[in-house]
Amino acid sequence: MPQTYPDKPVRLIVPLSAGSAVDTLARIPAQKLSELWGQQVVVDNRVGANGIIGTEAAAKAAPDGYTLLLANDAALATSPALYPKLPYDPVRDFAPISLAASIPVILVAHASQPFSTVK
Repeated sequence: MPQTYPDKPVRLIVPLSAGSAVDTLARIPAQKLSELWGQQVVVDNRVGANGIIGTEAAAKAAPDGYTLLLANDAALATSPALYPKLPYDPVRDFAPISLAASIPVILVAHASQPFSTVK
């Protein structure tokens, strides 16, 4: 890439809905990168099919550094295990940049239930 990167806006695809945890997480670096680079970083929510639609859009984008993907494990690990004919390959089509966050998942039940463990 030329030394002037980025010389046009950068698109940050989020394959989940606006307001989701991943979307909220994407907006923080998008704002900071816009300030740092002096170019707009646009968050582009591409929702549907458990993240497959947005992830496919990122995989098919020109490999010029102007399209980034902020995805969760569903798009890059779970979907490949569940769907044998994805329109993208998470290993071949993407180059990892950084782990953005680790978000815990908690299993809960109504307090009136007689159990308190998974077992």
